[in-house]
Amino acid sequence: MSRKPSRPTTTVDSGGQLLDTALIDVVRQAGASRGMFYVLSPAGEALWLVVVTGTPREIAAPWTRVGLADPIPVADAVRERRLVWVGGMEDAARRYPRLSLVLPYDFALAAAPVASNGTVRGALVLLWPGLHAPGMSPAERDATEEGCRRLGRILQVAADEGASLPPNRPRILAPLALGEATATAAFIDRLPGGSCALDLGGRITFITPDAAGLLGADAADLLGARPWEALPWMDVPEVEDRYRAALVSEQPTSFTVVRPPDTWLAFELYPDPSGISVRITPSRPAESNAAAQPVRSAGPSRATLLYHLMHMAATLTEAIGVQDVVDQAADQLMPALGAQAMAMMTAEEGRLKIVGHRGYSTALIERFDLIPLTADTPAAHVLATGAPSFFASFADLKRSYAAAVHQDAMASWAFLPLIASNRTIGTLVLAYARPRTFPPAERAVLISLAGLIGQALDRARLYDTKHRVARRLQDALLPDALPRVPGLSVVARYLPAGHGMDVGGDFYDLIRLDRTTAAAAIGDVQGHNIDAAALMGQVRTAVHAHSTVGAPPGDVLSRTNRLLMDLDPGLFTSCLYVHLDLGRQAACLATAGHPRPLLRHADGRTHVLHVPPGLLLGIDPEAEYPALEIPLPPGSVLVLYTDGLIESPRVDPDDAVAALARLVEDADADDLEGLADTLIEHAPGRGDDIALLLISPQQSGG
Repeated sequence: MSRKPSRPTTTVDSGGQLLDTALIDVVRQAGASRGMFYVLSPAGEALWLVVVTGTPREIAAPWTRVGLADPIPVADAVRERRLVWVGGMEDAARRYPRLSLVLPYDFALAAAPVASNGTVRGALVLLWPGLHAPGMSPAERDATEEGCRRLGRILQVAADEGASLPPNRPRILAPLALGEATATAAFIDRLPGGSCALDLGGRITFITPDAAGLLGADAADLLGARPWEALPWMDVPEVEDRYRAALVSEQPTSFTVVRPPDTWLAFELYPDPSGISVRITPSRPAESNAAAQPVRSAGPSRATLLYHLMHMAATLTEAIGVQDVVDQAADQLMPALGAQAMAMMTAEEGRLKIVGHRGYSTALIERFDLIPLTADTPAAHVLATGAPSFFASFADLKRSYAAAVHQDAMASWAFLPLIASNRTIGTLVLAYARPRTFPPAERAVLISLAGLIGQALDRARLYDTKHRVARRLQDALLPDALPRVPGLSVVARYLPAGHGMDVGGDFYDLIRLDRTTAAAAIGDVQGHNIDAAALMGQVRTAVHAHSTVGAPPGDVLSRTNRLLMDLDPGLFTSCLYVHLDLGRQAACLATAGHPRPLLRHADGRTHVLHVPPGLLLGIDPEAEYPALEIPLPPGSVLVLYTDGLIESPRVDPDDAVAALARLVEDADADDLEGLADTLIEHAPGRGDDIALLLISPQQSGG
């Protein structure tokens, strides 16, 4: 459903002059050619594009909404709170394949978070031509950082005033003004002869009589039109792609094309930040070369739609769950196709279940949700037959479905089959506020887009099902609640990995042994699958059983190790076991290849405990596990954790443990819940599960 501003006009809303001016200034001062400014959505899960300069709406449309988890520079900049630099085409292809696939042109890019009072509120993106040096100059970096500070101050004022965020559609600002006379003079200097000029949107703003004659059209009919729209023989994807290449990279490019029946024309494109100058000359096939290959017809499909088809294909490969697919489809299709509403539905127990929508009210969706598959409606018909339906008007729809009632105030509709593995799994509805005829080329592209969505939706439904089963299994294997042990404060945390559908093997446990003793265990089974989860349950059960019969820590691990060897699961397990003697104010620890625990003393000093090393469980049946006994007086805190809390591919493990110790030392030991939250918050990533156990003896009676 479309987001709307809560107030009609605010500092950040439709007026927006401060933001517009700040963006234009930072583009000019950094020597960039284009700029984009985003604000963080209210829920904090996405960035919304607010203002754009130097880029037409058609190219900006796929980036109107960017999820914070998306693998593109602006999301990384906000998520990691740092400036991200992309130094050219190869750098983009290596680090950001989605960006490179959608914009396979040479350009440099900087993305930086915009913050105020320590809170990230948005992001700035600047682009330079492809001839830019691989690195960012100090002057460019200084200008970018100062621009971010200025934008941050504007957003802070807006936040203090209670201003709302802007609507979804961004403001497209004119390029940095050259002045009309200057621009005309620059054009004449660049391209004397048979030529024309295009603005950033690809529209012809100037054309000489000679150029119009070569194109076989009147100059008056061409002004204000895009060449590939005004001239059918230029309506091929390659022509618009060459325009995009020149626009984004700001480097000259050329191509040849045949004007029917047999007139060859050569086009040379010379771009700058204000537009593109085009020289048109007669040519012959023999003159074509690697830099100017003839453009051949690839069918009637619009290049703009194919651009969005490529972007859709790239983004849907990264969609995970059903809601992700719905969001990606709405974010890409609606701006690309000019649709005002969308609904996606699947079959569920003989009914049409709406799994996501955008642009429709919840009340309207509830009327159509869960209607029988036998109902005489276009959505049900498409699901039953797999054949798409297009209605240019409600009268057309009424002729096919006499019982239809006009309820959504839309003018035209496309009902498209969502197909996966050669079967129809759902229906996609696109609705338009203005009448639309759906010519054959557009119908073909719409059906292709729906096919991509259908495949992604099928994968997403499988993911969601497996994810629910895996999480339920994991929840069943972990303790519902830790036992209460008098004189002992304990806080536990478990967070599943941020990506992927598999269940992990991390576990923890607290076992009350008698009035003054208890045991704690934490471990990590190798792998992220059902086998790892099942083995985790067996290890936890074995540790629990051996501890309750009074075995010392080394024996608990030795006996559990022999059990694993007998089971022969082919998986290894790390485990740390602690025996807690509250009467003696002491603890005894043994480890099987587990990350080293931390001890925070009552005076705040924190250090790493060097427990004698022992092999991972499941490697050697004769392995021994020596123990370490330490004082554990009231006020001290024992920190047990799995490697997901510290592990990062860019950080040395010893450095990561030392950083964790500093966090513990600086925290308030009287607030274990707060300490646990702090440690989880500062985890370097969510590529692995995290288990955390904080144990602190208390004064008797406390």
